[in-house]
Amino acid sequence: MKITRNFFNRDTSIVAQELLGKVLVVVNNRGEVKKVMITETEAYHGFDDKASHASRTKTERNKIMFDKAGLVYVYLIYGMHWCLNFTTMPEGFPAAVLIRSIAIPVGARRAVPLQIRGPGRITKCLGIDKTFYGEDLTKSKRIWIEPVETHGRVSKKCDIISSKRIGVDYADECKEWEWNYKINL
Repeated sequence: MKITRNFFNRDTSIVAQELLGKVLVVVNNRGEVKKVMITETEAYHGFDDKASHASRTKTERNKIMFDKAGLVYVYLIYGMHWCLNFTTMPEGFPAAVLIRSIAIPVGARRAVPLQIRGPGRITKCLGIDKTFYGEDLTKSKRIWIEPVETHGRVSKKCDIISSKRIGVDYADECKEWEWNYKINL
């Protein structure tokens, strides 16, 4: 069962926290399904957030942030790494949640979940590239989010650790905002 648009159409920080522990499902070009748990996110919210791509103006790169909630925003950093984000908030208000780390569930060869940290490593592991830009998480057959209950992991508020966002030292007072959220497994 996919998470609905109403889940994403809320305050970005709340969505970022409530994505923790949820399952990200990606289907590659060969039809292989990968299911991973989201373990770290960051919120980027509106025009006043100087760390947000949308803080200055709408561009060809960030225009999806101004669209409806629940869309995939993928962009390239350092000319080599794709970053995966999900849009939040009502149409016209630019906001998104960056996925910073995931856990691959326990399998036949692992007794503990394998953590993948870093937006570039995540997209490489899952095969996500610019072709995912604009995918609708509520309708896509390639990428979506499933509720926690489906997979037996419940993220409680007390499990969440908040801290400053990573790599936004240029963002003046916004670099102090504790909008990075993670859970420990």
